[in-house]
Amino acid sequence: MGKVLDKISETAKVYVISGGCGMNETLEQNYDKAGYHAKQTYGARPALVLVDFAQAYFDPEAPLYGGEGCVAARDHAIRLAEAARAAHVPVIFTEVKYQPGGGDGGAFYAKVPALSCFDAGRDTQRLVDGLSVQEGDLMITKQYPSAFFGTSLAATLQFHKIDTLIIGGLTTSGCVRATCIDSISSGFVTLIAHEACGDRAEGPHEANLFDMSAKYADLIGTEDAVAYMESCTIT
Repeated sequence: MGKVLDKISETAKVYVISGGCGMNETLEQNYDKAGYHAKQTYGARPALVLVDFAQAYFDPEAPLYGGEGCVAARDHAIRLAEAARAAHVPVIFTEVKYQPGGGDGGAFYAKVPALSCFDAGRDTQRLVDGLSVQEGDLMITKQYPSAFFGTSLAATLQFHKIDTLIIGGLTTSGCVRATCIDSISSGFVTLIAHEACGDRAEGPHEANLFDMSAKYADLIGTEDAVAYMESCTIT
């Protein structure tokens, strides 16, 4: 299953599910029986989606500060973006941005007060240093967790005949997961660049990688993602 899933499965081995007729099985055995973590066939026209690499996750004074996990994810995202551009693979960033005060944030903004970090004009809303939207890249602005919800992303991808999405970003348990689910729901082969994903705590990060791999996506390392993009250069 790869190193990241092997690490999580160590916990699964000791988590016992009680079934009928006195039968017990580990979570790992239960998932294997269901056929979870099956591998997909990658497409020929991928795009790279980098979700919400906002300064809010890198500012120690911000309530959304994510620490070293987010820093490591950013470094891998930089590598992926450079490789994607070299291979002529579309690079798509997402950002969360609200009217000051959250008038366009609805119930999500009301539920999570820290989303005020993404009010227009705040330094915490901007794209973090090290990543930039370059010529030919796209920035999708959103107000909710998924990059698809209420945006033009799906229509844009379909117009360019994209069949596979490589997704990295922040946070794994939040907007990355939401985008992952909507990606496969929209018909795209979905790959999670797990080294380019980060969260404020290891537990939610690993649990959500495990679950996305089981049901919605394949996990892919940075260098494997680079090799894949180089193998199917889009012209």
